[in-house]
Amino acid sequence: MTISPNSSPDGFMPTPHPNPSLQVTVDHKLKQVEATVLTPKRGEVLVHVKATGVCGSDIHFWKEGRIGSLVVEGDCILGHEAAGVVVKCGEGVENLTPGDRVAIEPGVPCNSCFLCQEGRYNLCEEVQFIGVYPCHGTLQRYKVHPAKWLHKLPDTISFSEGALLEPLSVVLQALRVAQLSLGRGAVICGAGPIGLIALAAARASGAHPLVITDLEPKRLVFAKEFVPTCLTYLADVSLSPEGNAREIRRLFGSHEYSAPPTVLECTGVESSVCTAAFTARRGGTVVVIGVGKPTLNNLPFMHLSLAEIDLRFINRYRDTWPAGISCLSGGILDLKKLVSHVFPLEKAAEGLKLASDPRNGSIKVQIMDESEVIFL
Repeated sequence: MTISPNSSPDGFMPTPHPNPSLQVTVDHKLKQVEATVLTPKRGEVLVHVKATGVCGSDIHFWKEGRIGSLVVEGDCILGHEAAGVVVKCGEGVENLTPGDRVAIEPGVPCNSCFLCQEGRYNLCEEVQFIGVYPCHGTLQRYKVHPAKWLHKLPDTISFSEGALLEPLSVVLQALRVAQLSLGRGAVICGAGPIGLIALAAARASGAHPLVITDLEPKRLVFAKEFVPTCLTYLADVSLSPEGNAREIRRLFGSHEYSAPPTVLECTGVESSVCTAAFTARRGGTVVVIGVGKPTLNNLPFMHLSLAEIDLRFINRYRDTWPAGISCLSGGILDLKKLVSHVFPLEKAAEGLKLASDPRNGSIKVQIMDESEVIFL
C-alpha cells in the first residue's frame, strides 16, 4: 500500500493511492494537482470515484468562470456526474457498506428550509452542489459525500451508466414538468447530451412524432442513429427564430392542431429559446432545460401571452435517481452509445479540452479511473 502524502493533518486520512484531481482556477485555467482526502464524518462515506462525465457546466466554469450567480472565486475541483465504490463509512451510516457500488447525487440541501420541508430540495438556497465553488467535485479519485445522497447501483448498471444518471435526472425532472402525452408530438431543441437523452426519454414516454434540432449536422446524424424514428431539423442561421419555427412546424403538418404541444429547449441559447416559443402549439408548453445568459432581451413576450404558451423552467432535479436506475436496469433506456470518448483520471484535462470544442465530434466525454479499489 502506498500512502498519499497529502493525508497527515487532522481531518484528513491516508489513502492507498494518490488522489489526482482536476481543478479550475479563478483565471480560467485548468490544473491537475494532488488533492487532500477528507476523513468521512458521521453520516458520510468515502467513495472511490470510478467514472465522472464531463458536463457543459464544467466547460462554462472553466471558460467563463461562472454560470449566472454561480461564480468561481477560488480553485475548485470540477465534476458532478459520477459513480464509484464505497471504501469507508463514517459513524451512523446504516444504508451503505464498503464495496457498495453507488451513483452520486451531487446536490446536498440544508434539509431545514421551507423548500426542503416541502420536498422541493432542488430549490434550496443553501444547497452545496459538488463541482461548483466552493464545493469540490468528483474529478478526483476519492470523494467524501453524505450517505443520504448516494444511490446503490445494481450489478447490471456499469459505472459509466451510473455517471449518466445525473444528466438523465435533469431530463426526468423536465419530463415531469412537460407532461408529455402518449401519441402527441414534441420538439427537442439541441442534440447535445441532454437533448439526446431527452429525445430517448420522450420516445420511451410514447410521444410521437419527435423532431430534434441542432446547428451541427453530425449531431443530427447521431440523433437519427440513436433514435431512428425521430425527424431532424438543421437550424438555419440565416432565418429568424420565427422563420425556423415555421420550418419545424411544417414537419408536423399544416394545421395548428397538429403543431407540437411540447418543446424541450436544451441549449439555453436565446435564439433557440425564441424559436421554441414560436414552435409550440397555441396553448402548448415550452420547458427550458438549458442554461444561458443571465438576461434574455428578445423573448417574444406578446406571442407567448396571446398564444397562452406555458413557459416553464427547471432547476436541476429532485427524487429522480430511483426512477433513473429503474429506466436503465429495466431496459427502458439504453444510453451507453452516448459515451463517445473516455480518458483516464490522470488525463482529465485532455478530456475537458476535447469536450469544449464541438468540432471534435464528442457526445459525452467520461473520465474513468481503473485503479484497484482498496477498502479502508
